Amino acid sequence: MTDSVPPARYENTQGSSAPLPGTPPDYSILTPAFEKLCDVIARLRSPEGCPWDRAQTLETIKPYTLEETYELLEAIDSGNDQHIIEELGDLLLQIVLDSQIAADEGRFDLTHVVDGLTRKMIERHPHVFGDVSAETPDEVRKNWDQIKDQEKQRHSIFDGLPEALPALARASRVAEKAAKVGYDFPHRDMLFDKLREEIQELADELFPDGRLPETPATVEAEVIADQELDDPELQARVEGELGDILFVVANIARRWKINPEEALRKSNRKFQARVQKIEQALEAEGRSIQEATLQEMEAIYQAVKQQERAQR
Repeated sequence: MTDSVPPARYENTQGSSAPLPGTPPDYSILTPAFEKLCDVIARLRSPEGCPWDRAQTLETIKPYTLEETYELLEAIDSGNDQHIIEELGDLLLQIVLDSQIAADEGRFDLTHVVDGLTRKMIERHPHVFGDVSAETPDEVRKNWDQIKDQEKQRHSIFDGLPEALPALARASRVAEKAAKVGYDFPHRDMLFDKLREEIQELADELFPDGRLPETPATVEAEVIADQELDDPELQARVEGELGDILFVVANIARRWKINPEEALRKSNRKFQARVQKIEQALEAEGRSIQEATLQEMEAIYQAVKQQERAQR
C-alpha cells in the first residue's frame, strides 16, 4: 500500500481549508474503501450472492447505467454535495459491476479498465506528460482530437459519435465536427436567418398559403382540439422540417457555447416545478388540478413566475 502524505491545503473562497488543486486522494483511506466495494460487488455476483445481480449481463445493465448518468446530472444541478456524492457512487457502482460481469464471463476485469484509462489519459495529454506545447483549451482539444483519430484510425469526421446520444446533444456534436473542418456559417448571427428560413418551410407544409398564423398566445380563447395529419407523406415532410428547426436551434446553442441538452433539461424541470406549484396551490384550496379552469391554472403559473423573478 502506498504511504499516505497529508495533502497540502489552501483557504478557498468560502474561507475553509481545502486540498490544493491536483492533490490525489488519501490512498490509506481510499484503497481499503475501494477494495471493500469490489469485494461487495464480487460477493453479489457469486453463487451465494444476489439472484438479481447474478442474472445481469452487460446488455441488461445498460438502461441502469444511462439512468444513473442522468441522475448525476440532476444532482450536479441541485448543488447538493450529499446528493452528488450519492449519485457519483451509483455511477461508480455501474462501472465496477459492469467490470465484474465481464470478468465473470472471462472477457476482462476492472484492472484492464483502469490501466487502459490511465494509459489513455497520459497519451492524450502530451502537453502535461510529454514535450508537446498547448497553452489554451482549444489547443488541448485539437491535440486530443488528432491523437484520438490516429488511435481509432477513423476515416470520417463523424466516426466515433455514439448513435445513442440524445438527438439534441448529437445534433450539436455533428455540427461541431463539421465546423472543425470549416463547414459552418461564417458568422453565428446568420443562424437566425437560417432559423427563419426553416420555420417558413414548416409553415409552407402546415398552412395552405404558407403564412404563419398570428393567433395571440392567450388562455382567453376557445379551446380548439388538435387535428392529426392524416396524410403520411405530409406527416413525414412536417417531421423533416421540425427536425431541421431543432437542428438549427442546436447550432445556435453551440455557437453561443450553450449545451442544448442541458438547456432543455433545465426548461423541462422549470416547467414541471411551476405546474407542481399549481397543483399545490389548488390542493391548498381543497381542489385538484383536473377541477381547475385553464384561466385559473394560468393565473397561478404567472404568479409563480413573478415570485421567481422577485427572488433573483
